[in-house]
Amino acid sequence: MWERVKNELNDNQSIAYSTYQYFFNRLTTGEDSMSGSTQRSLGFWRCWSLVVGGTIGSAIFMMPAVMAPYGGIGLLSLAVATLGALAIAMMFGHLARRISVTGGAYAYTRAGLGDFAGFLIAWGGWIGLWVSCSAIAIAFAAYLGALVPVIGASPVLTAATALALIWVVVGVNIAGVRESGIVSLVTTLLKLLPLVLIGGIGLFFVEVKTLPPMHPGEGNALLVFASVFALTFWNFLGIESATIPAEDTVNPGNTIAQATVIGTLTVGLVYLLVNFVALGVLPTEVLAASASPLSDVGIRLVGGVGGLIVVVGALVSTAGCINTTLLAAGQMAMAAARDGLFPGLFARLSDRHAPAASYVLSGMLTSLLVILNFAKGLVAAYTFILLIATLTTVIPYAFSAIASLILQNHDPAVSRAQRLREAGVAVIAFMVCMWVIAASGYETVYWGFLLLMAGLPVYTLVTRNRAV
Repeated sequence: MWERVKNELNDNQSIAYSTYQYFFNRLTTGEDSMSGSTQRSLGFWRCWSLVVGGTIGSAIFMMPAVMAPYGGIGLLSLAVATLGALAIAMMFGHLARRISVTGGAYAYTRAGLGDFAGFLIAWGGWIGLWVSCSAIAIAFAAYLGALVPVIGASPVLTAATALALIWVVVGVNIAGVRESGIVSLVTTLLKLLPLVLIGGIGLFFVEVKTLPPMHPGEGNALLVFASVFALTFWNFLGIESATIPAEDTVNPGNTIAQATVIGTLTVGLVYLLVNFVALGVLPTEVLAASASPLSDVGIRLVGGVGGLIVVVGALVSTAGCINTTLLAAGQMAMAAARDGLFPGLFARLSDRHAPAASYVLSGMLTSLLVILNFAKGLVAAYTFILLIATLTTVIPYAFSAIASLILQNHDPAVSRAQRLREAGVAVIAFMVCMWVIAASGYETVYWGFLLLMAGLPVYTLVTRNRAV
């Protein structure tokens, strides 16, 4: 069961700044920010939607099965994880008020710690994004296998399905950011439908006697809580999404800060609502043994149609998530290349203003990882890929916390009381990140460190002609 949750807790990858700059402008105002427009079109609600849409993904469709064995401790850990995510959201809000350029964690780290640290965050973030694409593609193939048994029964067909999805999404992104943005927007709206149905209708079916006790298992409750917290926190990866398109946001300092905090709180409430309903509708042993818990809850509430809606919602959610994540991978590499920290190949644009080479290279690496890890089996592939992706996503949060401490300390406009508040938030955010990193396991940290170190020769090559 632990493997299964780690497999699904993917979604939350950082979204590259130009992605949302471009497609929100095109869809709402007709302006193309990539062509040099300086019009700011993202207000509070649009930034809020970036946080919510960029964080809630396929994990929520599997989370009730993970929470079931831990009873009330699971819900408590989810609530505390929400508080930890809020601390990180507040930290990003402080940074957004101080740094109003595009790039999110990459821009904050570069401002506070310099080019080299900025490169490490861009490098690690890029790796985390295309690695995440592998896990999402495998998740999509697994969900589709539930509807089409012939796919689920064949590892070859499962892998082929994952690879096909990857290259369809590569094609969508090469077609243009506007096309990819439309796909992302539509799939984000559609994936919320089953969650709203389950959360709203399910409250009327919750039975107190069905709810599990606070600690139904064995062992020390505090140790169980600590472990489950690390798992539940992975649901919140992606809460920094609104910080990335800062140059296209109206009054970016206040808007981004408010949208990030309120959006994170919204995500936490949605997770708590859905998991509470699931635990109150189906017995714990049924949820824990379910391969598609929300589908079973949907069937319990409204019959077979409810189960089908949930499965289709999961397919839409994973498809939309891989589209956004691959788009972000290509755009993040392009942004770093424009700053002279990545090879120039990543910054080359096609006739449709898309970094086609960046998308193709990311797609090739994603495909290779899918092929290599399917030799381990579906669950093992999920686990390894997703833990690496999680690690390379949380590290930028930790770097941003340190950058926040440095930047606020050198800001003469900050009062002593405000400096203490911001420092306290940054320290808490850093400690939460360290907790999650430590819980990722020795093997994950080992491989994550090697991947980061593999970027050093790249940094040396791209900066070799710079003056010291």
